Amino acid sequence: MTTIDEFVEFAFKKGASDLHLKEGEFPVIRVDGELQRFGDSRLKRQDLKTLLKELINVEDIDREIDFAYQSGDIRLRVNVFKSMDKYAIALRLLSNKIRDLAELGLPNTLNKFADLSFGIVLVTGPTGSGKSTTLAALIETINKKRPTHIITVEDPIEYVYTPKTAYINQREIDTDTESFSSALKYALRQDPDVILVGEMRDLETISLAIRAAETGHLVFSTLHTSGAAATIERIVDIFPAHQQKQIRVQLANTIQGVVYQRLVQKKGGGRIPIQEIMIANSAIRNLIREEKIHMIDNVITTSAAEGMVGFDTSLIKVYREGKITKESAYLFAKNKKSIVKNL
Repeated sequence: MTTIDEFVEFAFKKGASDLHLKEGEFPVIRVDGELQRFGDSRLKRQDLKTLLKELINVEDIDREIDFAYQSGDIRLRVNVFKSMDKYAIALRLLSNKIRDLAELGLPNTLNKFADLSFGIVLVTGPTGSGKSTTLAALIETINKKRPTHIITVEDPIEYVYTPKTAYINQREIDTDTESFSSALKYALRQDPDVILVGEMRDLETISLAIRAAETGHLVFSTLHTSGAAATIERIVDIFPAHQQKQIRVQLANTIQGVVYQRLVQKKGGGRIPIQEIMIANSAIRNLIREEKIHMIDNVITTSAAEGMVGFDTSLIKVYREGKITKESAYLFAKNKKSIVKNL
């Protein structure tokens, strides 16, 4: 029987981002976005119970549970759940070292967000697109050069920061606080300068995040959306119809930027972050106020001099640099007809 630490060590050596262990199945790792089976035997129920006891010292769970786990030098985000009454464990491998924006291959434009004193900056994209890693790089940039009080609210805590210039408090849902909304409510009484909200999941959390930005705090968070315009729409649409006009005004005043991100397979292995970057200039703010969110993409396209870039433009750039294949560019493109012409 392999221990959880041995499984993790194997996944790490293979360069995996994720490890999956399920009763009745072979172990699976995800490398460069693709799943790969390994091992010579299927996992039994008792195997999963033993692994579960190693992770959180219990032999059973009710339905599902989220937590963080440290395996040697490797930090993990863990979700244990049941699938048709079978045990399953999904582990995301995280780096103990917080890489900076340059190491991640991210544009210098993002440094502007770390220099802000108030407002909301959102990093968006699907699960597994590197949102948490990008946010960690931004928070670490602030940590290195600004004497600020940073409060993070996470579920679970993924990256652990060592205070440098900044003073940092990290709070975990269920362990340190009841919920994102509860933590945000009390955070305003804890004298923060910067607040990281792991995810804006509901109306109350979004309302409190906007309020925090309005009262002079810099708020970072994530959403599962497919672009800058879609992010603004999602925030507005979550509110009742009679509140949406007011929210558009508040959002227009507080939004500082949206980064939409995907990880695309590189030629020769590995993945590269591709980003759409929206910086809230006067034109963007007016479009939000006037309910013309569908025109945001046009402003992004015509505002390259300000550091903005469209997602498909970023795809075309890395393709022309020889970093990704034509097939990958087409697969991830938002406007496939347009990208075919440009490729």
